[in-house]
Amino acid sequence: MPWLQLHCDADAVSAEALSDALMEAGALSAGIEDADAGTPEETPQFAEPGMDIAAAWEHSRVVALFEADADPGAVLAACCAELGLPTPAFTLENVAEQNWVQLTQSQFDPIRVSDRLWIVPSWHESPAPDAINLILDPGMAFGTGSHPTTRLCLEWLERHATTGASLLDYGCGSGILAIAAARLGASPVSGVDIDPQAVSAAQANAERNNVVAHFADSREPIAGQFDILIANILANPLKALAPALASHVRPGGKLALSGILVEQEEEMMAIYSPWFAMSVADRREGWVCLEGSRL
Repeated sequence: MPWLQLHCDADAVSAEALSDALMEAGALSAGIEDADAGTPEETPQFAEPGMDIAAAWEHSRVVALFEADADPGAVLAACCAELGLPTPAFTLENVAEQNWVQLTQSQFDPIRVSDRLWIVPSWHESPAPDAINLILDPGMAFGTGSHPTTRLCLEWLERHATTGASLLDYGCGSGILAIAAARLGASPVSGVDIDPQAVSAAQANAERNNVVAHFADSREPIAGQFDILIANILANPLKALAPALASHVRPGGKLALSGILVEQEEEMMAIYSPWFAMSVADRREGWVCLEGSRL
């Protein structure tokens, strides 16, 4: 069945309230986008738990989806009246019924990390059959290679995951980093995550890629020390986990941390400096990958 999609502009103060009101008034979905997306004024927003960030952009766009027989303009007017807002100009767009599986798959193409390393959805042929091809589909667990932090970590692993090096992927998500490390020669390879769905997804992805890797719940005790520990999570948990992560890296071993904003790098390096000689490995799109050598 077709749908109607409403678009209207709003400021940062009213956008969230208007989006919520439209949902309560019968919209099938409602969200907020950057009205300046695709222009030089586009404003990326990065955040994690504990960080203050605006709820919306100063120039926001509210997008709401309705049944085909709804009157979105009337719903918008009623919501604005309830909120004490003037009714903004809006546009309506017909959204045709589609094969959503096919559409979703069409949005994910193979990702080139380097000439040597590619990430390939299972429905695609690899553009580089002789490269290391990681077969990974978009799913519920984080990490399909499209995010800058994942790319930074994969590039770091290409330089450091030497044959026979033991590795722990802390916060493994989809398992992409552990799987890449195993394909690059690291062994044994382990991964842990606090999310049981991530642990299951990572194990399934490892089997799909014919690699041997062990994945477990990070709340269970982790035994031993590793030649390499990589953690692509967020700055706040990385701060709290510093002593624990350091305890799992052997003397002379390597550490890679990402999920860190560029403005957080100095603080993070200072936190880890009692255990590691820290430096910046690379930066991309406002994110940084830090590396350290265990003292």
